[in-house]
Amino acid sequence: MQFIDEAVIELKAGDGGDGIASFRRTSGNPHGGVDGGDGGRGGSIILVADPGLSSLLDFKYKRHYKAERGEQGRNQDQYGAAGDDLTLRVPVGTVVYEDETDVELYDLSVAGEQVVICKGGQGGRGNIHFKTAWNQAPTKAEPGTAGEEKKIRLELKLLADVGLLGYPSVGKSTFISHVSRSRPKIADYPFTTLVPNLGVVRLSDERSMVIADIPGLIEGAAEGAGLGHQFLRHVERCRVLLHILESTFMTGPERSPVADFDVINAELARYAPDLANKPQIVVLNKVDATEPEKIAEVQAAFAERHVELLTMSAATGDGVALVLERLWSHLANARSG
Repeated sequence: MQFIDEAVIELKAGDGGDGIASFRRTSGNPHGGVDGGDGGRGGSIILVADPGLSSLLDFKYKRHYKAERGEQGRNQDQYGAAGDDLTLRVPVGTVVYEDETDVELYDLSVAGEQVVICKGGQGGRGNIHFKTAWNQAPTKAEPGTAGEEKKIRLELKLLADVGLLGYPSVGKSTFISHVSRSRPKIADYPFTTLVPNLGVVRLSDERSMVIADIPGLIEGAAEGAGLGHQFLRHVERCRVLLHILESTFMTGPERSPVADFDVINAELARYAPDLANKPQIVVLNKVDATEPEKIAEVQAAFAERHVELLTMSAATGDGVALVLERLWSHLANARSG
């Protein structure tokens, strides 16, 4: 299924039905009387957070939505039928913005949560409401009011506890496939991950956490280099970031674990300062293919920055258990706080 995490749609709630001016004329009541009923309420448009959805794909192909209009009032004091509400289902984690002003309207982060995004118009009153002692036969009736209209932007932000960061090909997908049932594409070339992947990690003692793997970042992502940095929205909700670095030193003379660490953090700060300030677990991957002396040099360089550098091999599983326990420790502290 194609992954779509942003969509702009236009909504129009149903207009209220018109009230009518009507007069009763029967053989048993020749003088009759006013009997014009009210118009029905217009249908509203409702957004519902559906845990069964994982993409905004439906809104890519249809951008205009309109709820049903209320029915006109009838004679014999009969009200018109209300228009049916229109329910649109979106993935849990969808944020709703007003498109023109970019103002956040709603954050649908709880399964089953629903909001009325456009309210239907009210039905107009029939002439039975305007009868008075001095006006026994009013001909006045009200039209229904218009339903609300909005142009909104839907932005999906995945719900995960841990977000994976790093350059392309550092082993993020290998890691998530090792610790969960997620099966992202893994290959020996950059940018094999083109969309975010979620994996549920189950530890001992009924402990579990959700990890989000996003496409790799490179220097200049804020200007659109590589796949850009728009996927960072999917780790905004994460409580802790797992920053994976590569230890093989085979990526070119301008690349090193320390340089990669600085570049990725600079891109985080350019996207959102709050994201750059999230706690990070920093891990040196692919240590099974690296000389111990080089690993020690990198650890010493990070120690000078007061950053603890863990080591692991996502391919063999060496060191992965310690990384998971460290992640859980951070999550437990965050949840308790």
